[in-house]
Amino acid sequence: MRFASFSLGGFHLYGRIDGETVRLPSADFATRYPSLKAAIAGDALGSFTPDPEAEALSLAGLVFDPVIPEPGKILCAGRNYHEHGDEEGRPDNPPVFIRFADTQIGHEAALVIPAESSTFELEGELGLVIGRGGRAIAVNDALSHVAGYFCFNDASARDWQHHSPQYTAGKNFPNTGASGPFLVTPDEVGDPDHLMLESRVNGIAHQHASTADMLFGIAEFIAYVSRFTPLSPGDVIITGTPIRTEAGEAPKGNLQPGDVVEIEIEKVGCLRNRVVKGKA
Repeated sequence: MRFASFSLGGFHLYGRIDGETVRLPSADFATRYPSLKAAIAGDALGSFTPDPEAEALSLAGLVFDPVIPEPGKILCAGRNYHEHGDEEGRPDNPPVFIRFADTQIGHEAALVIPAESSTFELEGELGLVIGRGGRAIAVNDALSHVAGYFCFNDASARDWQHHSPQYTAGKNFPNTGASGPFLVTPDEVGDPDHLMLESRVNGIAHQHASTADMLFGIAEFIAYVSRFTPLSPGDVIITGTPIRTEAGEAPKGNLQPGDVVEIEIEKVGCLRNRVVKGKA
């Protein structure tokens, strides 16, 4: 199954994808689970009940929210692909950094180049949402804690990222973390460690790799972060970005106003955003 969070008439809603449409939940279901995060926390995605009286909404023109608009945590992996990790020295443990929830945007929303930055680059990544919480989760049980997967663009102000050994500043400008278009449940995705990922700018591939190239696989990364912080339903984990193709290498890889960025992941979907320049 696939689910989307979106805005309509000033309200933040969610629904189940049905072809090229989205079905709203029934009144009773929406009362019990007013958001996608709440439905995940209630382990209710499998029993989603569409409203029999509401017309299905076309995906065309829908105003998408981030998959989980208000996660309790967004935990991100740094340098988590073999070639990328080898560039800067392979880490002994997964490098982890934090992205703030209010930096997120949805599918088709404007991706904003910070006015303060001169080196703004895409980072296509596989994201996941925790469905069942826990602490010190075992590696062999970690994937059972996943509610679903989505595409993420961890777009980065690279100059600010390199101000210090910590990534925080370069990763948390407003409207730089694109999430979507859908939450795809694990039964549709299968093995998350064997998915093809491609990031494109104006149709030209800037990244092309398999999640099999990760230094720390999905289950291993979930287990690692759960050792230092309890994970809760609705928490988001972003699993790292692969090395760039020649077309994506700096300075040519810097995003420019008007660029169309697509992050496409096998079995998960295609996230699309147009780049704009932020105001000082």
